[in-house]
Amino acid sequence: MVSVRVLIVDDHPQVRMSLRLGLDLWDDLIIVGEASNGMQAVELVNELQPDVVLMDLDMPGIDGAETTQILCSQNPRLRVLILTGTVDYDRINVALEAGATDYLFKTARIDEIGEAIIGAARENSS
Repeated sequence: MVSVRVLIVDDHPQVRMSLRLGLDLWDDLIIVGEASNGMQAVELVNELQPDVVLMDLDMPGIDGAETTQILCSQNPRLRVLILTGTVDYDRINVALEAGATDYLFKTARIDEIGEAIIGAARENSS
């Protein structure tokens, strides 16, 4: 399989750094960038053309669900994987209805996150 290009979107720098450090160890994943909010994510997706966006739900400005809706409407082949700390399933369902492929909680192990990213990318290529 060709390497999966990933954009990490989270408003907390420590979360982005931890995800980058963990996912950089995967041979099949290339972290192409990081965004700290939804508007920056929209700009970077257009510029960097990732295969999968790892998206937080709780962010200032436009939240992860609204950002997902914008990204999926502009890029139908893009896969968005929600990575959230919230257990509000209504909010998670809004993101899924907006076009997110799946969701994980931030308590997931890095190997679970990596596998989910690869799975989302495979779904796109089939």
